[in-house]
Amino acid sequence: MTISRDDVHKVAQLASLHVEESELSRYQKNLQEILDLAKQMATVDTESIEPIAHCFEIAQRLRRDCVTETSQRDTLQALTPHVESGLYSVPPVIE
Repeated sequence: MTISRDDVHKVAQLASLHVEESELSRYQKNLQEILDLAKQMATVDTESIEPIAHCFEIAQRLRRDCVTETSQRDTLQALTPHVESGLYSVPPVIE
């Protein structure tokens, strides 16, 4: 597939980019090189290659899923006078 100047202009419009007429040839060449590379990569046989999530064989270190802090809700809510039913009461922002 070859990229024309009109294609470059259309893509620029879709991306809301302003491209000068003098730059269209450069963008056309760059986009064509990208498409050629993608076409070349599509021809590579990857059937025997196992998909990976990371280039290194590492394992995620996980911590135990347990509570490490106690609830300080009552102590913190005692510091403010504006608490209703266990919730902080703040003035309305939108009326």
